[in-house]
Order: sequence, then C-alpha cells, then structure tokens
Amino acid sequence: MGRSLLRKLKPYYVRKAFRYLKHYGPKDFLIRVRERLAPEEVPYGPWYEAHKTGPGQLDRERELFRTEYALPQTGKGERSPLFSVVVPAWRTPETYLRQLLDCVLGQVFEDFELVIANASPEDRTMSRVLKEAGEKDGRLRVIPLSSNEGIAANTNAGIAASRGQFVCFMDHDDLIAPDALFEAWQVIRSGNADLIYTDEDKIRDDGQGGTEHFQPHFKPDFNPDLLRSNNYICHFLMVRRELIEEAGALSTDFDGAQDYEFILRLTDRICGERIAHIPKVLYHWRTHEQSTSDNPDSKQYAYESGKRALEAHLLRRGFRGEVVQTKDHGFYRIRYELAGNPLVSIIIPNREQRDMLERCVAAVRAHTRCVPYEVIVVENNSGSKEILDLYRKLRAEGIRVVRWKGREGEPAFNFSAINNYGVKHARGDYLVFLNNDVTVQDGWLEELLSVCERPDVGAVGPKLVYPDGRIQSAGIVVGIGQVAGSLFTGMNSAMSGYLHKASLMQDLSAVTAALMIVKRSAFEKAGGFDESLAVAFNDVDLCLKIGRQKLLVVYDPFTAAVHDESVSRGDEYTKDKAQRFRREAALMKSRWKEYYEQGDPCYNPNLSLERWDYTLKP
Repeated sequence: MGRSLLRKLKPYYVRKAFRYLKHYGPKDFLIRVRERLAPEEVPYGPWYEAHKTGPGQLDRERELFRTEYALPQTGKGERSPLFSVVVPAWRTPETYLRQLLDCVLGQVFEDFELVIANASPEDRTMSRVLKEAGEKDGRLRVIPLSSNEGIAANTNAGIAASRGQFVCFMDHDDLIAPDALFEAWQVIRSGNADLIYTDEDKIRDDGQGGTEHFQPHFKPDFNPDLLRSNNYICHFLMVRRELIEEAGALSTDFDGAQDYEFILRLTDRICGERIAHIPKVLYHWRTHEQSTSDNPDSKQYAYESGKRALEAHLLRRGFRGEVVQTKDHGFYRIRYELAGNPLVSIIIPNREQRDMLERCVAAVRAHTRCVPYEVIVVENNSGSKEILDLYRKLRAEGIRVVRWKGREGEPAFNFSAINNYGVKHARGDYLVFLNNDVTVQDGWLEELLSVCERPDVGAVGPKLVYPDGRIQSAGIVVGIGQVAGSLFTGMNSAMSGYLHKASLMQDLSAVTAALMIVKRSAFEKAGGFDESLAVAFNDVDLCLKIGRQKLLVVYDPFTAAVHDESVSRGDEYTKDKAQRFRREAALMKSRWKEYYEQGDPCYNPNLSLERWDYTLKP
C-alpha cells in the first residue's frame, strides 16, 4: 500500500519524501502520507440527500412492480400479500403516526399489508387517525389490544394477525424509505433469503419543519461474531413466515432486548447464505429523550436482557463462555472457555536482530500460561556471532531453532516459504505465526486459542498497536489501499472507532500474520502460505482460502500486542521490491477477482477504500 501512496505524490516532492522516510522510518512516514492524501471525511447529511432514491427512479420502480410482479393468490382466490409490516403501537404522537402511515402506505411495491397492534385504543386521536387511514387504504389493518402487554407481546399479536409471506418489523415512531419493500422484493426474487436486513440511520426534527438524518449505520453482510458483540442487524428486519413458525415469535422474557434475542434465535436456525443484507439506508430510527437510540441510559434493563439473550444463544450453539457487558451500552464481550489442552506451535522467523528476538521470546515466556506450547525460531541466513550465541542459549532452554537456507536464485527473504518451513517442524494442532518485532501481552495465547478452538473458526488475529499507542492493524479489508489494508491504522488505540468496531470481536476477511493463530487442519487444507507471495498479501491470501472452507476469520481486540512494524526488513522502497510488490498485487487481484468486483462482504460498499476508518465513499 505504501507504493501506491508514493505514486500519488507529485515528482517535486519525491526526493523530499525519501529523505523524510529515511529520517523517520517507514511506519511514521506512511501514516503522515496517508493523512495528507486521504480524502476528507464526507458529511452524512448531504451524502444521504445525494444517494436516496429520487422521484424518477421511484416511478421506474413502481412501473417495474406493475409490469413484472404477479400478485400471489390463495386457493380461494384472495390476495395473499408478500409482506406484512407489523408495528406495535402505544400512545404514538399524531405527527409520528401520520408519518409512519404515509411512508408505509406510500411504498412503490404495493403488495403488502400494514398491521398495527394498537395497545392504546383509549387514545382517541390515534383511533381517529387509524380509522381515517383504514377507510382510505384497505391494506391497513388495526388490531386493537385490550391493554399494553409490552413490545414483545404486542408485536406477537400483530404477527398472529398478519398474513404475508414475509413479516417486516418496525417501531411505531420510525420511518422506512419509499422503496424499502421494493428492494426486499428484488432480493427475494433473485435468491433464497429467509431473513433480510438493511442499513439504517437516525432522524430527528431539525426545528424547521424538516427531518435531519445523522449517524448512519453501514453494516457488513452476515457476521456472527459481530452479532454476538452487538445487535448490529436491528432494523429494517424482514423474516420469512416459515422461519418464525419454526423458531417461535418474540419472547416476553427478554423485555428491552426482545428483538436481539429474536434475531439470535432466528439466525441460529439458518446458514449465512440464507441471510441477505441490503447495503442501502432504508430505515430511519427516530431519536427522542425516551428512546434508546438517543438516550442509552433510558433503558438500563435492556442491556441486562441482551446479556441473558447472548447466554441463551451460546447454550443453544454449544459454546462455553462468559458474556460481559462492555463500558459501551449495548455492546458485549464473550470470554470463551478453553475447550481442551492442545499443543500450540509458535513460529518466529528471524534474521540477525538478536535484541529483538530475545525480547519477543521473553514476552512469550512471561505472558503465556495455561496452554502447552513450543517455540520454533526459523533462522534465515544470519551470520553474526551475537545471534548465533543467542541461538545456542535458546536451544539450551528448550527452544527449537531450525535453519531455512532458501533456494538458489530466489530472494533471501520469502515470508511464505520461511513460515511454511517452520510448520514442517511444528508438532502442534494450532499454529501461531509471530513476527520477531511483536511483543505479546498477558493472556494473549489463552484468548486467541479459546476463540480458534471453536469448530466454526479457522484463524484469529488480535489488535496490533505501535509502541507509541497508535493502532497498526485492527483487521484487514480487501480493497483498501487498492489491494488490501489494515483498519484504523494510526488511530489512538484508546479510541474505539466507528460504532466501536476497533474494540469489538467480529469476523473479517483477513487478519495480519504478524500475529495470527490458525488451526493446523485449516492451514494444511489451504495449502499453507503461497510462496509466490513472498512478502505482501500472503496472510490475506491464506485467510481468504480459509474462508473458502466455510470457516471464520475472527478479529479479537481483547488480545493486544505491540508491533514495531518491519524494523528488521530494511529499506522497502527499492526498484526490485517495487516490482515484486506489483507482481504480488496483480496476483491477488487475479485470484480473488470477486472481492475486487463485488466488494469485501465484511465491509460495507458505501464506505471508502481510500481511508481505513469507516469513512463514507465520496
């Protein structure tokens, strides 16, 4: 990625840039260049106005519905709607109620019913507004409830009265885009989705009779570990009726987090291929003082309910772990229990760098407990007396040192070949790839192994920080920096980033092999590191091959390690290395074409690939 940044600099500054690089080193240089070249952050309000569906497109969508959609019929010839929009309502302010009715009944996709479970029939204004709307549009069905039994019970009454093939859930004071159901129909007719969700934002009155849009939530495709960290799916949720009948409706035992528990229970029953994400802002979550969207302290009990929902989910899935609420309301950490006592092989490539290797090994020894492990140092053509003396000392202390001689006519440094050679000498069922310039911290291996032991996981990587406390890598996104790049590089590690993404366990397409644990079986099935990727992107390529095995690659921020990046590699900006980088980048783009054409499924396509902090795409 550094070379692409250099190519963007004007020739006038190239010589000055290399002097800066030599003086400050590659790490600080790249961060400063990225800051200069990265596009400015795009404000959301104007972005939303530019990207929402305009009147002309809505007319075309309405015409497409009328020409291509045949209304499904029941055996009696009665209309059976595709969608049932179910809304539990209680003392809804008139303005909000009218806006809800307008946005749903004005959908360009017309085959739906709006089912409102009215838990406040004594509210004369609500009853009048609903009666008037129902007389104008027969698709509105009002289910009067005798009392307010809570959101879960009220919603269940609406579900029981609904008839659609898909049940859609929204709150009584929120809004959906005019083509929300149209977009869902497009997904349904092109695949086999049982559950559909969309991106969302928040809205509030702007004080001038209009609506302000802010705090967009741009979501990834289905992400099990992110869902265990936070109910990121949330709105706009659409579920096939058969799935609800199989899993059951909302549970009244989880008030405040009934939707979170419901989503966890639904997704437990279907594979990720049957969960569809529409990467468009189709739901608008209204904020006011009593809503959790604007005032997180308004429903403290909801966060305890969310914790209990996760505990029930872990029990169903057969995972053993402790659910912990983080300092951020509605966000959780799961401490998985170690499932066994497997041997872990820690593989450390090294050339010269006595002090660095000694510090790396000392940290492993000082901060590793409860896990049997072996350390294998892969010696790469060192010659100094100091490093050879250290090798003798390490061998005497039980650390294995194996010598990789390379092959004639090939570069002296081949990260992939060196690590593959180390694996040949490893005895463990789990492999840790550890750079000699990484210093691990207390509990690192126990945490990584406890996640990697899960049967659905193939690899796990931690948060890596520079010695000065800035983030070096919080996982990798394919496409950032043209090929693949780390998230949140240069951000203060005390900060949690966009929607706390730097501080949440989640599934990503790749993590860096500067520190990564991999199941040996997954590594071998992937064919190990590709030795034609000598330096760059070999870890990304390995992770993508592990993903093809239907195994997850997990970013675990609860393991942090200090990475003094590439100190031992020397000058990276030579002609030969630049040519090698271009070859490796071309190989990645050829091999993983779908990621560059369709986007990284763990990252939202509305986000910029020119930055690494979840900034909007210009």
